[in-house]
Order: sequence, then structure tokens, then C-alpha cells
Amino acid sequence: MSTIQVEVVSAEESIFSGPAKFVALPGESGELGILPGHIPLITRIRPGAVRIEKADGGEEFVFVAGGILEVQPKVVTVLSDTAIRGKDLDEAKATEARKAAEEALKNAKSDVDLAKATSELAVMAAQIAALRKYRQKK
Repeated sequence: MSTIQVEVVSAEESIFSGPAKFVALPGESGELGILPGHIPLITRIRPGAVRIEKADGGEEFVFVAGGILEVQPKVVTVLSDTAIRGKDLDEAKATEARKAAEEALKNAKSDVDLAKATSELAVMAAQIAALRKYRQKK
């Protein structure tokens, strides 16, 4: 069985490290699927769920708030400022943060405030979607 080493790293810690059969994640232009032996690639990723099919047959879900993906023939590295294990996602917190971002969007007084609120709203919506996807798999 062919595997690829997967590393998911946030600004604070290593979130996942181990061999996998397949990795799916939200690329900048659409969903990406990575198998062992994939051609080298560096690209930005959007906020969303990283799904890792582990070598032992299990699955791991990680929410990333965007970041960078590097693919080498034997290693996949996902770098994100914010990455949260699927089991650690909290829908109530994410929903509250989304509401706060919506309020900030309504009250934006400058282009910078508007951009920041829009970005935060997109991240929270993606986090809630990732959480729901994770729960469906369980």
C-alpha cells in the first residue's frame, strides 16, 4: 500500500503528522485531491476542511482558515495560521463568531473594516460547514 506523509501545522502547533493514502482540501481554485506520488505543487488554500484518509483506514478532519499547501512526491505539508482538529470544533463558538462578524460587517466604517469583517465572516462560515461535514462522517 502506497502512502504519503502528511503534516498539518498551525502557527501554534503540529495538528496532524502521519502517513496517509489520500488528502482532500479546498484549493484556491477548487477542491484538491492528493495521492502518493503527486507532482510537486505549491498553492494557496481557502478556509475549509482538510480530509485525511490515514494509512490505517481511519479518517482525520482538520479545519484550516486558509493557508499554503506544499506537495512533494513523499510529503504533503499544510501550513495555516489557524488549524483546528475536527473533534475540537465548537459550533456554538463558531456561530457566535459568525454573528459578531456579520455585525462588524454592518458597522464597517472604512474599506479596511469591511475587508476584515468580510474575511472573518467567510472563515466562520467555512468553519461551520467543516464542522457539519465532520459530524456527518461520525
